[in-house]
Amino acid sequence: MMRSIKRWQCAAAGVLTLGSLLAISASAVAADAARPVTFSKDVAPIFQAKCQECHQPGSIAPMSLITFQEARPWARSIKERVATRQMPPWHIDRSVGVQKFKNDMSLSDDQVDTIVRWVDAGAPQGDPKDLPAPKPISADNGWKGERDGYGPPDIVVKSSEYNMPAQHQDVWYRPMADLPLTEPRWARMVEIRPRSLKARKTIHHSIAYLVLNNDPEAVNTGTANGPDRRGNTDDDIVNRRPQLMEWAIGKGYDLFRPGTGKLLLPGERIAWDQHIHAVGEEIASGSEIGIWLYKKGEEPKKRSYLIGFTGIDRSKMLDIPPNSMAMTEGFTVLKENALIENFQPHFHLRGKSMQVEAILPDGSKQVISYVGNFNFNWMTNYIYDDDAAPLLPKGTVIHVTAWYDNTKANKNNPDPDQWVGYGDRTVDEMAHAWMNVVYFNDAEYKALGEERKAKTVKTTNDEKQQ
Repeated sequence: MMRSIKRWQCAAAGVLTLGSLLAISASAVAADAARPVTFSKDVAPIFQAKCQECHQPGSIAPMSLITFQEARPWARSIKERVATRQMPPWHIDRSVGVQKFKNDMSLSDDQVDTIVRWVDAGAPQGDPKDLPAPKPISADNGWKGERDGYGPPDIVVKSSEYNMPAQHQDVWYRPMADLPLTEPRWARMVEIRPRSLKARKTIHHSIAYLVLNNDPEAVNTGTANGPDRRGNTDDDIVNRRPQLMEWAIGKGYDLFRPGTGKLLLPGERIAWDQHIHAVGEEIASGSEIGIWLYKKGEEPKKRSYLIGFTGIDRSKMLDIPPNSMAMTEGFTVLKENALIENFQPHFHLRGKSMQVEAILPDGSKQVISYVGNFNFNWMTNYIYDDDAAPLLPKGTVIHVTAWYDNTKANKNNPDPDQWVGYGDRTVDEMAHAWMNVVYFNDAEYKALGEERKAKTVKTTNDEKQQ
């Protein structure tokens, strides 16, 4: 009897202790919520981690967010942009598709709440002693890959420049450049950028193609669309050009999955394809590509192929009436087992939303990614985590659905009273999803699938034990 009483007393003590801890924890949360949010202690660390890369003197953003004095006048605008998730420019839908990324620049819900509370409280400065240690201000047109901790590129190849007049039709500037290699090397990451901050105003996109010496494997894209009389389609012909990288306004770098990359051979050259438009002032416009190489002895075994999966059925094309919304869709068949490394939606000024869906050979479907609030000025590249990157069997159909907004509600729309058709000019429209793809034979595909299942089981068991 006495033992039972003691057990009960111990259990009761344990419950009281747990209850006390919960009460203390709840009190701490309440106290933290009641504590005034200040720039120095709460907001500055968020800006430093997520915003100052662009929002610093001489960079691409319209204002600096380094100091309180610089940020305070923009407080209301900051609140609106972060609360609606327009900034930072990470527009992937958070409710469907892959949600794990290597380059996620988005704000957490807590960070958004902190900024909103700061503005609602009058945007107080707080004690300057609470400020985090300042980070060094980077170069005005620096490499994003270097800012993200990958170091400077091993090779930089520049295009010549084109002097774009203040008023002019769109230009497609296609110079050539030598690739300075004396032996075969593999690229693990690539990044294209305009050669200057001013050039960022005029260059809509820039593609670096490889002019091959003797590398026939580089054009095995593993995709197929409905053929024309010659057995090819426009999309297939474009994709069969070996693309080192595509850059568009606001994009960062392409980081390839470990064990994959792009092979570069001596004697190859880069053929540039740069879409340049006039912006009201004469600007010398050109591009450069930074290439981060695998170390010797660590060469990958798999190539990564850049594919532009179409969002338009070329037999129906594209015709957007004035002051209206429109939708198109495109289908591409994977001829090989494939892993998709990233998603970068590409539109022009009327682009609104894009969804990429995989239709599997058994008829089932899975949404890979969806961007419902596309911004022409930020063609963000979403790089999937290695274990989250979609692994798809051959015969899968990549279904790209694109929506367009040719109304006054679209802030990027230059003229909602115009009919808009398919074309390469900025005022025309197009839709495709740029994705780096790695192909596997059946044995490799099976082994990778089993490896993923084992990791999932282990993660589940570890979570249960916690």
